[in-house]
Amino acid sequence: MSGSDPVLSPSPLYWPVQRQRNRGVRALFCVVAAFVAIYAYLFPGLLSIGGLSKFCQSWFPLALVSMAQAILMLTGGINLAIGATVSLGAVIAATTMSGPLGAPGAIAAVAFAGLGIGAICGLIVVRLRLPAIIVTLAGSFIIGGMALLVLPRPGGEIPAWFSDFLAGGTPVAALLLALIVLAWKLYLATPLGLSLYAAGENPVAAYRSGVPVDAARIAAYAISGLLSTGAGLYVAAQTGSGDPVIGQAFTLNSIAAAVLGGVGFLGGHGTMRGAIAGSLLLSVMVNVMFFLGFPPVAQYVAQGLIIIGAVALPQIGARGRRA
Repeated sequence: MSGSDPVLSPSPLYWPVQRQRNRGVRALFCVVAAFVAIYAYLFPGLLSIGGLSKFCQSWFPLALVSMAQAILMLTGGINLAIGATVSLGAVIAATTMSGPLGAPGAIAAVAFAGLGIGAICGLIVVRLRLPAIIVTLAGSFIIGGMALLVLPRPGGEIPAWFSDFLAGGTPVAALLLALIVLAWKLYLATPLGLSLYAAGENPVAAYRSGVPVDAARIAAYAISGLLSTGAGLYVAAQTGSGDPVIGQAFTLNSIAAAVLGGVGFLGGHGTMRGAIAGSLLLSVMVNVMFFLGFPPVAQYVAQGLIIIGAVALPQIGARGRRA
């Protein structure tokens, strides 16, 4: 084939679209690098393999739920059931992994639960044309109740070897995140992945152009559920047991990280690497404030102000350019 083959050559619109999607991400990377440098100065052990491994372990669940939230925000939706889904994944893992199913069966059960719950929520949103915020809010109560039915109180058991493998002294979490990002890149090359941004930015025009909008949105919900229960599995491995309410904080934190990463609420704007960078910034920011002696109340206030600034500054800049 020649070098000008349209199959091999990117569309002339590819790079302008990429620049539009990456607007503000470079600045975010600079802010993240600055906070990481401050954190490394305050905690020199971060630069060791053990220190890096421990930090990645604490960051990894937030990175997963940030991706789970971002994929729905890219389609114009939102997921308020992420925290409950994390809890469900944790209790399923803790109650099945030491049983006859073993680790492979438990991992499969966690994955099927996430995919099934996400697909059901997506079907309700797409087929019944109900707002995602209402469906996922109701789903958070239902899924949270399911987690309590599986494990009414903290308990269960994760085998020590499994916890050591995922949350020991090696950077397994960083490797897993790299593999998940690679899988995301491969997904974006599929028809459903290519339809993702179109489904969020202008679903009517995309549908009229033959884009499988409904299928793309349902698949996004299923992937979001899978990532959420996967985060729950990892949290259970960290703690060695399951807790039916352990995921409560992840819902708002996932939204905060996605917003910090430049993912828009209206769909079609933002990137997954931005959401991951936002989760990294949120994790590092909390650690830096802890080392600087900020009380918990001040930490929450500072996080809120930074999130407001992250949303407001691009809007102010856009208005200035239009003026």
